[in-house]
This record gives sequence, C-alpha cells and structure tokens, in this order.
Amino acid sequence: MRRGTPILSTVIVLLGAAYFLVPLYAAFQFSLQMKRGELSLEAYRSVLSSSVFLSTLTFSAVASFAAIAMGALLVVPTVYWVRLKLPRLRPVVEFLSLLPLIIPPVVLVFGHIRLFGSNSVLPLTMTASGTNVLLVMGYVVLSLPYMFRAVDNGMAAIDIRTLTEAAESLGASRIRTIAGVIFPNVRSAIVSGAFLTFSICLGEFVLASLLNRPAFGPYMVQLGQDYAYEPAALAILSFALTWTLMALMQLFATRSPGRRRRAPLKTSTTP
Repeated sequence: MRRGTPILSTVIVLLGAAYFLVPLYAAFQFSLQMKRGELSLEAYRSVLSSSVFLSTLTFSAVASFAAIAMGALLVVPTVYWVRLKLPRLRPVVEFLSLLPLIIPPVVLVFGHIRLFGSNSVLPLTMTASGTNVLLVMGYVVLSLPYMFRAVDNGMAAIDIRTLTEAAESLGASRIRTIAGVIFPNVRSAIVSGAFLTFSICLGEFVLASLLNRPAFGPYMVQLGQDYAYEPAALAILSFALTWTLMALMQLFATRSPGRRRRAPLKTSTTP
C-alpha cells in the first residue's frame, strides 16, 4: 500500500518553524527601521562600528576558547579512564556532569566569590586576571554537560580498549596514548562540544555580570536598556553566529575521524 502524505507531521513542523521564524522576522524587520520612513542597515552599521562591541566580543571569544581547551583537557581523559578502568563509576560521573543543569549559575558565581574572595587563601577576585580565570572556570562548569555528552558519544563509537592495547604494544605511555591516539579519534566529538561551548559562553550573562567582566552577554543587556533598534540588530547577528556554529558543528561531526585523502597510485610505463 502506498503511504499517504503525513499531513499531521507536516503541520506540526510548520507550526514549530513559524514559532521560531516569525518572531525572528519581526525583529529583523524592526532592526531595518532605524531611519524613519525607509528600510536601512543603519542599526547594523552602528553596532558593528562600535568599539565596545568589538572589545566585548573579543573578550568573550577568548574566554570561550580558553574554556573549550580546559574542558577538553578535563573531559577527554576522564571519560577515557572511566570507560577503560572504572565502568562502574560511569553513572556517578554522568550524574556529576549534569549538576550544572540543576544548580543555577548565580549559586555557582557566589560560591566562587565566597571561596576566592578577599578573605580566601587564594584571592583571585582581587585582580583582573584572577577574575578572568574564575570566569573561564565557570564557563567550563556550565558547558560540562554538553562537552561530556559529545565526548562520551564519540568515545562509545570507537574501541578504546583495542586502541590502548595496540598503542601500549608499540611502547606508548598512557599519556602518549591519550594525546596521540584517543584525542585524534574523538576529534569530531570534541569539535561538536567546542561549538556548543562557544555558543553557550558567548551570550552568558550571570557569571560575567556578577564578576564584573567586560563580556558580550552584559553588553547585549546594557544595549537593550539604552537603545531601541540596535538590540534587534544585535539579536539577529547573534542568531546568525549561532546558526553558523551549528552548521559547522554538523559539518565536522559528520566527518569520520582519521580519514585522509589518499594520493593516486602512479603506474610505471617502462617495460
């Protein structure tokens, strides 16, 4: 029997798409009305030409990249060791990785301030560089569920026990095995977690605001309080950046780890 068109599924998809796209179109149309009586990109020009926009975006990008590096160095060896040697502790590690979704960020940042304040043994909040370190640590914690899930799924797709035994039979140490064998084989998973981490950290507000850091999230909130058309333009730019990251994540995630293009074989013409 020929299957008919799934009308109900199509309607649900269209309604879901309209729920997200209609407000986005309204924000885009509003962002073009900065000049009275005509449509223009003046709001986008104003946002992109602002030195504060560039400085806050650069600060958040650097902090996000630092959080990605710290998160990968923390998660990949942990997932590898748990899957290889401590499989019974895997449910515990999974539960710990999900705690940032339960604990509000405001609790996390006040805990950081309490532990690393002026009366602490390690007063990181007394200097700008120390506060930046706290911000990156907070970003690592917030992105832990997403980085852990991405790396754990990537680790499940490879035979880490066989790879470890093969590396050890060739004389590789455990650190060299992780760096030279495990990391390249879960590269696509790390890239997927990295893009998710970057998307989360770029627009994060609570940690950056309470730690008084010049990040992109507090800038977006402050711009929304002071102007009318520029926040709409900034929201469209943020959506475009996020969608670009999602597309890149999908592109890198679909690549098989370790595949390289082979050079064509040369055949000899001499008898």
